[in-house]
Amino acid sequence: MPMRVETDMGGTDESEEAMADSMTTKGHKTTRNWAEARGGRPAHVTATGDDGDPGLLRFDFEPKDEGLESIGSDELSQKFDQADLSFLYQDKTPDGQVNRFHMFIHDAQHKGER
Repeated sequence: MPMRVETDMGGTDESEEAMADSMTTKGHKTTRNWAEARGGRPAHVTATGDDGDPGLLRFDFEPKDEGLESIGSDELSQKFDQADLSFLYQDKTPDGQVNRFHMFIHDAQHKGER
């Protein structure tokens, strides 16, 4: 199944293969809208990163995940851009329910490079 790669400009690229029903974007608006629609808040994995680097990025949902610490949306956006990350996400589960699966990945990860 082709993966749809979205941009904030509304365009898509369906030329790459990926896991079923997953999409990637580098767009802040798409990422923010996906998280807000699910009640997600910017966060990072506790005990990752160091001074000025939030470490592993995530969105936290209710109930709060004790392994995550809240960060500001500006901090999330800055790390997203500086590390040249993509947002891998799914909209719906196989049975049509809202899906909260997501990851912030380096482009090499979704292209199958190591």
